[in-house]
Amino acid sequence: MSNLLRGLKHQQAEIAALVAVSDDGGSSGRLRTELGALPPGDIRNCMLALSEDEALLSRLFRYRFTSIDAGGGLDDHSFGNLFLTALADLMGDFAEAVRMTSEVLAIRGTIYPVTTANVRLRAVLDDGETIEGETRISADRRRIRRLELDPFDADAHPEALEAIATADVITLGPGSLYTSLIAALLPRGVVEAIEASSARKIYIQNIMTQPVETIGLTMADHLQAIADHCGGTLFPTAIVNSGTPPAALLRKYAADDAYVVEVDRDRVASLGVDLIELPLLAAEDGPGSGFPGGHASIRHDPELLARAVLDVLSSSLASSRMSNRSRSEGRSTDDRI
Repeated sequence: MSNLLRGLKHQQAEIAALVAVSDDGGSSGRLRTELGALPPGDIRNCMLALSEDEALLSRLFRYRFTSIDAGGGLDDHSFGNLFLTALADLMGDFAEAVRMTSEVLAIRGTIYPVTTANVRLRAVLDDGETIEGETRISADRRRIRRLELDPFDADAHPEALEAIATADVITLGPGSLYTSLIAALLPRGVVEAIEASSARKIYIQNIMTQPVETIGLTMADHLQAIADHCGGTLFPTAIVNSGTPPAALLRKYAADDAYVVEVDRDRVASLGVDLIELPLLAAEDGPGSGFPGGHASIRHDPELLARAVLDVLSSSLASSRMSNRSRSEGRSTDDRI
């Protein structure tokens, strides 16, 4: 999602990002375990993507401590994670800490935790076994039958629901299918709010499968998993990249058991989803082409992806205006008759 946000901040759009808070790995996981804090990592990434300050403050919030004694003390903790956690403790309110940190970074938009409950993920696997924790779920090679929250009745953050209710367009993705996207839909009230919204609803398909979590899943499999957790198709429009990644990068991904997601068009259509296929790949040496470590990766170009989303919205608004005009002309004719 941070890649989409990075593109949207340069457009004329009011942005609200709703972020799952079920991470239990890395720095965020340690803060949860040691301090009972909500995990700040994914929210920090979205803040940096929306930040107008690409210089010192952004670099500071990305900074990771490296200890001489690896694994101890501050080792691998992000300064941004520590800042958010400390501010949340001072304020006694994680959502307020997110808001105040957003002001420090002068971000373009608003970021909400999708829930402020201290939730963890639980997955029921195909063989019936249940495992808990995002890290364990994303590392288990068995197919996920069902994803749940613990506690199961965690309420969505009210301001997140308000953002859904007032949106003109709602997007889901790109991101980890189960541990990011579906996880963000599980708090109580989210699915109902999206269903009730008149916004244009767009799913953005990942370009590559994710090692372990979505290995072997087609695009229709992704959409079906979301529908299974939402009681039906919630996003009737889908955007997918039509470009072909460089062969050298595909070989690197294949070494990690990750491949281009197959677009099985007939099955996608059978789910009631309209498919929009566009060349959306970031250039190998262009903006958004690499991970923070600097090596090249296969990902969406932020600007192209943001433009695609807004083009869908524009076409929807144009169709709505034409429909309203037709109805108005029809009423005028009836009056004359």
